[in-house]
Amino acid sequence: MSVSPPEVSAPSPVAVGRTMTLATLVGLFLLTVLPFVAALVQGQASDLLRHVVYALATAFLLAGVWRGSVWSWRLTVGLSVLSGFLVFVAGMFAGSVNWQGWVVSLAGLGFIACGLLLVGHPAIRAFLDTRWAARGRA
Repeated sequence: MSVSPPEVSAPSPVAVGRTMTLATLVGLFLLTVLPFVAALVQGQASDLLRHVVYALATAFLLAGVWRGSVWSWRLTVGLSVLSGFLVFVAGMFAGSVNWQGWVVSLAGLGFIACGLLLVGHPAIRAFLDTRWAARGRA
């Protein structure tokens, strides 16, 4: 009399994609807001209103991606890859004279990675496809 082990079912790609999409969007938001928060910690509160408006606009755009807006997704992917490239290049220029430039370059690579994850990861795409389909039916 042998007892067979219970079958372990793998989570669906949509369930995995939900978590990965949320992590990617939070990562993009943190990469966007981190320089502002670091400046606040150092006591630099100049242009506070402008930075708060940028943070709110970023949150609004990323919330649109989460809700299933195709245009928000396209804009987010385009901006993250473009800004990632520009930040990476700026960091490389700064890195030639100062070690902090390499940190800036890593942030640029982070932007690029988040943008490419939104485009190319199968679980994230499966989750976004279900959001887009649900939004199209509504």
